[in-house]
Amino acid sequence: MMKRFRIIFKCAAMCSLLALWAACDNVVKPAASGSPYEVLVIADDALWDRPAGRALYKVLDTDVPGLPQPEASFRISQLDTKRFSKVSNIFRNIIQVDIDSTQYTQSKMKYSRDVYSHPQVVLTIQSPNEDEFARFVARNSESIVDFFVRVEMNRLINELEEKHSTVAEDLAKEIFNCQLWAPSEINSSKKGQDFFWASSNGRLNICMYAYAYEGPQTFQKQYVLAKRDSVMKANIPGERAGMYMATDTAFTRVKPIVVKGQYAMETRGLWYVVNDAMGGPFVSHSRVDTLHNKVIVVEGFVYAPDRAKRGLVRRLEGSLYTLCLPGEQERELKADIPEVNVVATKKTK
Repeated sequence: MMKRFRIIFKCAAMCSLLALWAACDNVVKPAASGSPYEVLVIADDALWDRPAGRALYKVLDTDVPGLPQPEASFRISQLDTKRFSKVSNIFRNIIQVDIDSTQYTQSKMKYSRDVYSHPQVVLTIQSPNEDEFARFVARNSESIVDFFVRVEMNRLINELEEKHSTVAEDLAKEIFNCQLWAPSEINSSKKGQDFFWASSNGRLNICMYAYAYEGPQTFQKQYVLAKRDSVMKANIPGERAGMYMATDTAFTRVKPIVVKGQYAMETRGLWYVVNDAMGGPFVSHSRVDTLHNKVIVVEGFVYAPDRAKRGLVRRLEGSLYTLCLPGEQERELKADIPEVNVVATKKTK
């Protein structure tokens, strides 16, 4: 009888423990604070003012490429480790500086999701000493910036899934048999031959166009920009004759990226209207529709002479990652997070 009782007691205790673990998994985290592209650095005040802290600040303060005026990649805040509490730990993007010669022999980075709030990422940079920390963040500056940019892109994609422009979505489906989610305020459009332009009163703009894939040369910079200029000249004229959109090739850069596991070409820089004073930044993705052997380009461009453009361009850039070519699956939507020198850890319960 006692043996049976002990067995029942052990089973009950195990069920209670499993229920407790399940409850931990289902704990509702508070909503993350802060705005997109804000980063909170947790580091001692004295360290923040020394070369190690200045090295990290310099990385985060890097200008966003392709804008007409300098704009920092992030809005940066810093908090001393002793003041890090339940009030501040719900920030959406956190960098924790962990320098300890007794624990580390080399520098590395790791990140966790939703540690204190949702949606949240906490990037921890570990290093044995301040000199090595400064060298490490300088070497990995691009990875650090790209990491937080892609995290914010993925948050935007999740938001666009819930609310996006039906105008741009319908045109992408009708003309290219593609899926595309653009910001919901985009509500006017113009159609052309293998082309559409959708806009929110001229401020936020999304274009899509296509042309034949002709081999590797199709993705050379000169070829990509020549195609852009010819398409825009034909489809986006100015107010008067002789005015049309063109590319400022001197301030445009292209680079290969990976989208949904496939090769793509990212182009970013400045556009202007020939014989007019209008202009602004743009960013585009060129990808191959292998089912139809053609290049499909999706581009976002901004006209906002009266305000900062970082947030506007990045909203449009996030939309580019939502493009699903014919045959692709929606579940693959994401902006690939760089994994160089960044290790993911399990979600904290």
